[in-house]
Amino acid sequence: MSVPARAQADPVTRTPAIVLENVTKQYGQGATILDNLSATIQPGEFVSIIGPSGCGKSTLLKLVAGLSPITSGKIVMERLTRVNARRITSFIFQDSTLLPWRTVRANVGLGLELEHTSKPARNEIVDAMLTLVGLADVADKYPRELSGGMKMRVSIARALASRPRVLLLDEPFAALDEITRDRMNEELLRLRGENAWTVLFVTHSVAEAVFLSNRILVLAAHPGRLAHDIIVPLPWPRTAETRDSAEFDDVVSQVSRTLREVQGK
Repeated sequence: MSVPARAQADPVTRTPAIVLENVTKQYGQGATILDNLSATIQPGEFVSIIGPSGCGKSTLLKLVAGLSPITSGKIVMERLTRVNARRITSFIFQDSTLLPWRTVRANVGLGLELEHTSKPARNEIVDAMLTLVGLADVADKYPRELSGGMKMRVSIARALASRPRVLLLDEPFAALDEITRDRMNEELLRLRGENAWTVLFVTHSVAEAVFLSNRILVLAAHPGRLAHDIIVPLPWPRTAETRDSAEFDDVVSQVSRTLREVQGK
C-alpha cells in the first residue's frame, strides 16, 4: 500500500480553517526559520507536523496562534482576522504549565477568570471540562498530587474551557511513558470526536502522527519548508487495535522513510 500525495480538492467548496500563504519567519537579521511555507487546513482536520529539529515546527504553531509575528506572507483564519485569532485558538505545550499553588479547578478556570467570566458561568464550564477529561474527582487537588498524564489532562481541560475552534499542540505527550502516551492519544481522539476542532499537532513520533492524523506535513530544515503533505489513509475510528494492524505498520514505515529522506539519511 502506498501513501498517497495530497488528495484532490473536495468539489464542494468549503471555507478553509487555516490558510498559510508563503509564510516566512526570520528573527531580526538572523537565520530564516521558515521559508515560503504554504498549506491549507480544512475545518475539522487533524494535521500533524513532523520534521528534523530546527525546522520550525514549534515556530509555525506560534505564528498560527498569533504569539509571534510573521516576517512575510499571510496567515488567514476562518472568518477571522489576525487581531482576534487568539480568541479562537488554544495552545497546549509539552509542559503542562499548571500553577502549583492553584487547585485543578482553579487552573482550568484561569483563562475564564482573565476573560472576566462570571463565577457561576465559570464554575459550570470548568465542571463540564473536568467531566469531559475524566478528572471531576480530583477537582480540589493540587498539581503535585497528580500523575504526569493527569496533569496533561488538566492542561487540555484548561485549553478547552475557552471553547476553541483551533487546537494547537506542541509535543504535549513527549514527557510521558509509552503506555500513558498511547492512552492520551486515544483520549485526545475521543475528545476530538465530541468537538469540532481543527488540530495542528507537533510531534517527533512518526507513529503518533500516523495514529492521530488525517494528514501529516513533513518539514525540511535550513530553512524550514514544506517538503511533503501526506494523507493518512487509515480508517476511523482509530483504536488501540489500529496500532496492531499491518496497515498501520505500513504507513509508519513509509512516513519514516520520507522523513529520513528529508533529513538526508
